Amino acid sequence: MNKPERPALRVARIYLRVSTDEQDLARQEAIVGEAKSTGYYIAGVYREKASGARADRPELLRLITDLQPDEVVIAERIDRISRLPLDEAERLVEAIRDKGAKLAVPGIVDLSELTKTANGVARVVLESVQDLLLRVALQIARDDYEDRRERQRQGIELAKAEGRYSGRKADTKVHERVIALRTAGRSIADTAQLAGCSPSQVKRVWAEHMRGETQR
Repeated sequence: MNKPERPALRVARIYLRVSTDEQDLARQEAIVGEAKSTGYYIAGVYREKASGARADRPELLRLITDLQPDEVVIAERIDRISRLPLDEAERLVEAIRDKGAKLAVPGIVDLSELTKTANGVARVVLESVQDLLLRVALQIARDDYEDRRERQRQGIELAKAEGRYSGRKADTKVHERVIALRTAGRSIADTAQLAGCSPSQVKRVWAEHMRGETQR
């Protein structure tokens, strides 16, 4: 008597992202429990505080490096993965697909199971529809980012006109982490990853710190 086949293990890597230190990842943490409850084995959870409009996010790049064939990348929304211009966003998604993995994001219809069983024209149509839906979602995420920036710019211009604008406040927590890490001998790249900011910001903060030290 043949033994019943065990269902294949479903493996996921979860990406959690917010843009600034003022935002909190806690709300997105529920995704981990939800994925486990639907039968996923969680191979890794990647937490990041960085803009989705940046392609050089260390944790996202580490996730892609770690990916294995047939794994699934889970995120709360498509804009957690990308707010990049469409061509860059598509390259990012292609990097995930090149590892033999796929995206599982709420709001994005997943036709992969139907595509597996389809043949000929039906398969081509399903794959085209899947790609189109993903392109639309990525473009909407980018458009929302641009709209937010434009509203912010208009708000700043209005505040300047009314004499209420004093400039963007420095993120002192990030600055303190950068200075502490660089003082401890960490490289610019390591400092950026650990402090949750860009390498250019590390260079700028460290240069300002060093100028202050020489002036004392």
